[in-house]
Amino acid sequence: MKNKFIIASFAAVSILTLGSCSLFHKTEKAPAVLPTDREQIQKDKTAKTYTPEELAKGVVRGDWAIEKVGNRDAVGEDAPFLKFVPEEKRVYGNNGCNALNAEYTYSPKDSTIRFSQAITTLRACSKQGITDIEINQALNATRFYSWEQKDSQYYLYFYDSSHRNVMTLMHQNFQFLNGTWGVTAINENPVNVPDMKIVIDVDEGKLHGNTGCNIMNGNFTTDMGTANSISFQKIITTRMACPDDSHETEFVVALEDAAYARPISPTKVLLLDNSGKVVLELQRTSDK
Repeated sequence: MKNKFIIASFAAVSILTLGSCSLFHKTEKAPAVLPTDREQIQKDKTAKTYTPEELAKGVVRGDWAIEKVGNRDAVGEDAPFLKFVPEEKRVYGNNGCNALNAEYTYSPKDSTIRFSQAITTLRACSKQGITDIEINQALNATRFYSWEQKDSQYYLYFYDSSHRNVMTLMHQNFQFLNGTWGVTAINENPVNVPDMKIVIDVDEGKLHGNTGCNIMNGNFTTDMGTANSISFQKIITTRMACPDDSHETEFVVALEDAAYARPISPTKVLLLDNSGKVVLELQRTSDK
C-alpha cells in the first residue's frame, strides 16, 4: 500500500515519553501530512469493505473514526482516526494533530490486540480538547477489543489490561448505497420521471446516472467523523435542452445539498440536507 497520507520517510527518530515504556516515537523534521476531509482514505480501496461476517469473526480492518478516549469526546485539531490494513499488519491514521502509523497484532480467539513500533510526525499541538498524547497513551494501554453494530454503523472498543474502556471508534458502512436508484421524490414532492436514475459506487467514490434528460457524473465522499455523512461533488451533466417539467435542476441541486444518507429499507434511502430536511427519496431498481 502506498502511504499517501502518512510521511513516507522517517529518518530522524526520538522517543516521546508517555510513561515508562511508550510505543510511540516522533519524527524530528518531517512535516505533518493531515487529510482535511478524509477524501484520501475514501479513495483507497485496500481496506474499505467491512462486512458483518468479518465483524462476527472478530476481524479488525478498515477505516475507523476515533469517537471517545475513555469517557471524553475525541475532539482534536484534526478529526482523529485509524485505518487498519491487516494485509500489512499496520495501522495508519491521525491522533487529532499528528499523522501516525504502527504495527498491530490481534487475535479473535481471545479478543486481544496490541500496537507496537509506532511513529508520528512532530507538530506542535493545541492543549484544547483531547490531545495527541492522550490518544497515544490510550493506544499504548490497549490490550483487548470488542465490537457492536448499531444501525448502519459499527463500533470498536479498546480496553486496557484491567478491561477498562480506553477508546471508542466508529466505522461507517455505506455499502447500502451501492447500486442503481430511481428518484421517487425531490424536496418531499413526488416525481415520476422513469429515466431519472443514479448509480452509486461507494468503493470507487463515483456516481453516474441520468437526470431524466442529460447524462450525469460526479464524485461521492464521506466524512467518517459524523454518522451517515456524505457529499456528492463535482457533478457535471451533458447540455441537451430539457423540457420545463424535467425536474433536472431540482435533482442536481438536491444532490449537491445532500449531507446525510438514511437507509429506510434494503430498497429505499433518504438523502437529507444539513438541516435534516429530506431532499431526495431513492428507490432501488437493481444491485450494482
